[in-house]
Amino acid sequence: MESTGALAPWLFLGVFIAASFVMIWRLECMAADGLDGTVLGTVVMPYLTGLGNLIFAFVLGRQGGKPSDVLTNCLVNNVSNMTFVLGVPAIIWDMNILPSRKTSAKAGKSKSKGKSKSKKAGDQTNEVNRLSLLLTLLAILFFTGTTWALGSSGSIGFSDGLVLVGIFLFWQCFHVFDVLKSNVRQNKSLSWMLPVDLAILALCGYATYLSTDWLVNWISHIHTGFISAKYMGLLSGWLMVLPNATLAVYYGITGRPEVVYTSQVGDSHICIPLCIGVFALYRRIPTPGFFSASVFILLGATVLHFVCIGVLGRLPRTVGWVLVAAYGYFLYLVYNGLAG
Repeated sequence: MESTGALAPWLFLGVFIAASFVMIWRLECMAADGLDGTVLGTVVMPYLTGLGNLIFAFVLGRQGGKPSDVLTNCLVNNVSNMTFVLGVPAIIWDMNILPSRKTSAKAGKSKSKGKSKSKKAGDQTNEVNRLSLLLTLLAILFFTGTTWALGSSGSIGFSDGLVLVGIFLFWQCFHVFDVLKSNVRQNKSLSWMLPVDLAILALCGYATYLSTDWLVNWISHIHTGFISAKYMGLLSGWLMVLPNATLAVYYGITGRPEVVYTSQVGDSHICIPLCIGVFALYRRIPTPGFFSASVFILLGATVLHFVCIGVLGRLPRTVGWVLVAAYGYFLYLVYNGLAG
């Protein structure tokens, strides 16, 4: 592919996108085998959609790139997820985590006793999804607030990285044990296809690594224009958001708002705190001028999601427009910060 000249960047970009689509295909197969939607979005999917961010941090560290690009990449990824990628589905589709009370009441009057039991079980599942999502949103507030506190001194160093990685590992251990307890209660077992799925996902991860490595090296040698090393953090952040946006569109069309939500919220934990923490373990990361404002936008969006899901059980269309507008302001801050 390198010998194709001007086509090479597009080919490597195609490899990255193709690997992301194959990951989505296998994730859907895992869901069809009985993996719970909330577990899929919170435990499994973030490692796959966030794999590009981890690889980007690794490649940039290996090539001696600017540490601030890693922080910009993570901020762009998380703010995009929590504003634009969730705001657009709210505008287009019905982002109801819980069915409306009026609809539930009418359905209850018209159904038989057996169907009422099935409806009750469905309501319990929706409520569990909502509580799991609220907990994950609280984790974003905690992780983002901790990162801001550690970076308020002007940089994030080795000891700060230890803290960020440590709280992430604790959070993942909590989720793993929660899934194991749920499987014991429901007498579930893992599918025999799991090793095959993991092998396919590993190949996709390798393809993601190769394409990311080449694209980072290619952009680092360009020093003029928008597509250049100057905007590496912003451009790479947009690239890493692409699989998340694809997931949001796919699960929005198929009517699974809980996966749309948990996939974006769960992916945010990979960037903040894991990517930042891991990179800070071996290189100090200076915080850019737009760091605090970006964190406040991210915190504000998360609080807005928490209130909407906690009180309404859904993300209204008007709130979706507010989130998209906040994303536009965020891009304005980042572009001006990098251009200056």
